[in-house]
Amino acid sequence: MLRPIGVLLAGGASTRMGTDKADVAVAGKAMADWVLAALGRVCDRVVVAGRVEGIGPVEGIPDPFEDRRGPLAGLVAALEREAAPVLVVATDQPWARTATLERLAEMVDDLPVVPIGRDGSRQTTCAVYPPGILSVALDELLAGSSIQAVLDRTAFTPVHPDTWLAWGEDGRSWYSADTPDAIEHGLKVYGPPGSDVPIDQPPT
Repeated sequence: MLRPIGVLLAGGASTRMGTDKADVAVAGKAMADWVLAALGRVCDRVVVAGRVEGIGPVEGIPDPFEDRRGPLAGLVAALEREAAPVLVVATDQPWARTATLERLAEMVDDLPVVPIGRDGSRQTTCAVYPPGILSVALDELLAGSSIQAVLDRTAFTPVHPDTWLAWGEDGRSWYSADTPDAIEHGLKVYGPPGSDVPIDQPPT
């Protein structure tokens, strides 16, 4: 089985957090470190997209254009550099479960593999993308668009709630801790990252 390369998406401006999200502590550990640990248990190689300097020993890949940042820029940078399938997780998703990432990695194909939230939303920053979408992704990046727009133009494999619920997932893997309040809520609802204990009524 072709294993995807793990990609921590860390190139956003962190405007809602007010500081670099990668360094923000959640349960005593930087958010980026939680994500890197989960990706490292699934992927043979992990990189940080959106940073020249990387994080710790993990190699950084800069965004392709200085004036375009965020998840799509990171995805384009990773696909251009690696020319291989990539399993992406945003830096503000410290509750990403190793078991869920493993299942997504097992679904690597010629199409993106994207979880669908309980509310029907496409969870684009906890997903797998093949190198074949690079041209469309680059077009949308140059147009100032988003990963959602890429999926509007390409076929993809949706992972519906009935599937990920069977994995033991409860929505925490794509829970976005992008503000201090969101971190506090995530800790209250899910406990510390890495605990992976399902609950009855999680947010999506």
